[in-house]
Amino acid sequence: MTLKDQFAHTRERFKTICEPLLTEDYSVQPAIFVSPPKWHLAHSTWFFEQFVLQKFVADYTVFSEDFAYLFNSYYNNAGERVLRPNRGLMTRPSVASVYAYRDYVTKQLLTFLDTAVSEEAKSIIALGINHEQQHQELFYYDIKYILGNQPTFPSIQNNLKLEPVISPSEFINISEGLYTIGHQSDSFCYDNEQGVHQVYLQDFQISKNLVSNSEYIAFIEAGGYQDFNLWHAEGWDFIQQEDIKAPLYWHKVNGVWHQYTLNGFQEVPKNEPVMHLSFYEAFAFAEWKGMRLPTEFEWEAASSKFKWGQLWEWTYSAYMPYPNFTKAEGALGEYNGKFMVNQMVLRGASIATVANHSRATYRNFFHASMRWQFSGLRLVK
Repeated sequence: MTLKDQFAHTRERFKTICEPLLTEDYSVQPAIFVSPPKWHLAHSTWFFEQFVLQKFVADYTVFSEDFAYLFNSYYNNAGERVLRPNRGLMTRPSVASVYAYRDYVTKQLLTFLDTAVSEEAKSIIALGINHEQQHQELFYYDIKYILGNQPTFPSIQNNLKLEPVISPSEFINISEGLYTIGHQSDSFCYDNEQGVHQVYLQDFQISKNLVSNSEYIAFIEAGGYQDFNLWHAEGWDFIQQEDIKAPLYWHKVNGVWHQYTLNGFQEVPKNEPVMHLSFYEAFAFAEWKGMRLPTEFEWEAASSKFKWGQLWEWTYSAYMPYPNFTKAEGALGEYNGKFMVNQMVLRGASIATVANHSRATYRNFFHASMRWQFSGLRLVK
């Protein structure tokens, strides 16, 4: 697929996955970490206008002088912006205006791609495509949180489906030795995957399967959320302050665990992988099992031995730069590097990850408290 085809397909896909929404769904922000669908659509468009069209197209006319302020996310080098907690306060511009903005920028960039495009521009467009694919996954996290916190638990059309966990899980033996870590091909990757290096790993065994709902229910019923010995001090404080007693979206009805899904309110399927866990919860469960979470290096070294891609998998690795990591100049250098503090690494992909967007070297990252992303865990012993 050509770069132009990739761009056109990505832009069209975002419109397609938003088709089940009502107009009222587009502007809601029930929590600081959630962004409204309208904002995702406009921000991913602003990225192409800001970093490609304004830079490489002579006499380019911006769609609206206000949109850079409204839809910049965290790029300080790109100017002032609406604060993240206030994204849901914007009823204007309208949803129709945002779609008009998308159509305008898409048309302009497709025209640009028919010209002699420089390698620098191509690399930024490729980054923009992957950036928009990330926001398409974030859209699913956010719309689930938006709808899952409404009293009627509404459903929307989707094609997200978890595969059952085969139980009991087998463990795969990985021998000690030197393993090469990092992105090693000429295909696209983010800068945080670069800096190919070797790490020495001790012998370990890693589970072939993700932890299932039935296994996690056993942890809950054994008093896992009441035993402070299983938790980091910070994690224990977090679940006490937030009154957390089960994964996000779980509710016990007449003694039976149910969960909200994008298909509505349903009984928790025992044989599916447990999802919507914080790092704190993943760690506590591993402690209860007498095991641990893999480091991101163990996960990458073993990843060819098991099937992954159902859920992002918590690792016991802090998000840090690889050897010789360097940030790009200007705003694009803010993409990853400035977040390398107080974050934990997740590996793999999820059922909401865009096809061909995943790879074994991909380093996702979130704060240990975050649960709204599609996250689960795999054990090591």
